[in-house]
Amino acid sequence: MSIHISVDMSTKKKLIWCMSILSVFLLWYAVFGGKSDTEQYAAMKQSMVEYESLRFCLASIIRMATQYHLRETREQILDRLKMCQRECQRWDPELPVIYTITPTYARPVQKAELTRLSQTLMHISNLHWIVIEDAPKPTPLVENLLARTNLNYTHLTAQTPSNYRRKGSPRGVEQRNAALRWLRKNKTMNDKGVVYFADDDNSYSVQVFDEMRFTKEVSVWPVGLVGGLMVEKPVLDPVTGKVAGWNAAWRPDRPFPIDMAGFAISLSQILKKSTFCFLFRRISRIRATVGGRRAIYCNN
Repeated sequence: MSIHISVDMSTKKKLIWCMSILSVFLLWYAVFGGKSDTEQYAAMKQSMVEYESLRFCLASIIRMATQYHLRETREQILDRLKMCQRECQRWDPELPVIYTITPTYARPVQKAELTRLSQTLMHISNLHWIVIEDAPKPTPLVENLLARTNLNYTHLTAQTPSNYRRKGSPRGVEQRNAALRWLRKNKTMNDKGVVYFADDDNSYSVQVFDEMRFTKEVSVWPVGLVGGLMVEKPVLDPVTGKVAGWNAAWRPDRPFPIDMAGFAISLSQILKKSTFCFLFRRISRIRATVGGRRAIYCNN
């Protein structure tokens, strides 16, 4: 167990002042104590010895306190250096950036779910978290939470149209599109990265981020406990190793029957396909390609 004693300059002055008063009192007592000359001399000598002993003790206390204070300060500096080192290790200019897009909306569990997700993202290097609130303006709850994470983040807002707020309507459409607009406005083809849509009510393994980082066009992987299945996953062609189909229970007739957490798209594809966005309504006809495969897009 370590002891921390902090002595500032004002405290040192008080100790010296008390020591001086005590020494004057001892000298006065030795001179005017009503004793004989021999006794007064002996008393004065003893007083001087006690004065020197007291001065030495006080000086030792001040020196020890100062040493402990400096030691504590040094430990705090080392802790800060370690934190800065971890921050530096989380950002490598040679690695592609993972732009993680998370729509969120006000509800009782919002803070808990954003906290859980943020503490997963803290372990990922070169990650830029784009959080979009379904609100007219940023809320203090989300603002304060993001500020405490020390993550590289962008905080946006985008309200869902009132006619799509009813139960059963798609959630996060307007928010994800706002994030795509932000990327197209602020990033160029020289920026290397991958875009991932991470909803705040899911749990994520840190390994999946390392696997998606070097996505060339589009990458897909299995997702657990979704769509009424233990695992919803792409089916690979055993010969080519490419995606040949999908193992999905919920609406398998979709062009891409895959969960939002089950794919990532390279930033370059997002920037090239400037009209690619999410829609509130279902479209049966496929109208564009992303990464050599068919995908749905909408007009500006």
